[in-house]
Amino acid sequence: MQSFEWVDAESVEHAVSLLGEGSERQPVVAKAGGMDLLDLMKNGVVAPHRVVNIKTIKGLDGVRFDAKQGLELGALVTLARVSREPEVRKRFVALADAAEHAATPQVRNAATMGGNLLQRPRCWYFRYDHFHQAGGDAVERVRSGENQYHAIFDNQRTVMVHASTPATALVAYGASVELTGPGGKTRVVPVSEFLLPPDMKRSTDTAIAPNELLTRVRIPAPAAGTKAAYHKQGERESYDWPICDVAVVLQMDGRTIRQAAIAMGWVAPTPRRAAEAEKLLVGKTLNEDLARQVAKAAVNGATPLSKNAYKVPVLEAVVRRTVLAAAAA
Repeated sequence: MQSFEWVDAESVEHAVSLLGEGSERQPVVAKAGGMDLLDLMKNGVVAPHRVVNIKTIKGLDGVRFDAKQGLELGALVTLARVSREPEVRKRFVALADAAEHAATPQVRNAATMGGNLLQRPRCWYFRYDHFHQAGGDAVERVRSGENQYHAIFDNQRTVMVHASTPATALVAYGASVELTGPGGKTRVVPVSEFLLPPDMKRSTDTAIAPNELLTRVRIPAPAAGTKAAYHKQGERESYDWPICDVAVVLQMDGRTIRQAAIAMGWVAPTPRRAAEAEKLLVGKTLNEDLARQVAKAAVNGATPLSKNAYKVPVLEAVVRRTVLAAAAA
């Protein structure tokens, strides 16, 4: 790891100013919990000239719920706190469960919501600095290599998947992120548009600008009759990266489904909405047969790689179980 300058940010404005001084030759990066950044630096994938510590900024670790405005999470709120926060667990159970099943207790106590959304792919090729230096068609090398944990959808240009577990639930809830730039100017971007397909040639896989700081995550207040569920499927129950994860949010009128959102993570370059499957649920009363139809529709169009076709039936089963769990919640 090469040497770098460390600066404690005094405020959002100070951090934005410092980030704006970065360049391609002398990159400046923000550090919150540091769970991903330190790994990238140790692996030689990122070599910043300056690291801006934003943990010193006051006011970015708050949690606020309003019946009209919804939920607001500061970027520095840890995953551990999200998982146990009463308002989150009561009204946004899929997000609470997603945060609770991310990584290990030690990581969740340090990892932040903002950092989790901004992390880079966990692809073992991406994390290997020599792979970046090799040149040639990186996608094709992965496509013919060890790709058992890579994308089974939208994998024509990149086969890497986004690494955030809470992102799957956030997409299902229709969440947005607040980005703060120079002069305190803010913009709000839906999480579904904020996350970009991983690209080895970019310094980030999100729509954040170099002189912006992710300051908050916002989730609309749930409508009456909203039910939800989340499930992460790994190869083992202990700490493991997911094979896939699914978040389902249903707006119910009695037993009838009025609106449905199904988000699937770790199977595409960004969390994927199962739009056709969602349509099958609207106006229906859920039963086992309908859940099976929905699950089949959710995996329709999958294009697995040479070693990850097993993900298709696994994802189908997880979608079916999560839809049933949400309706029964």
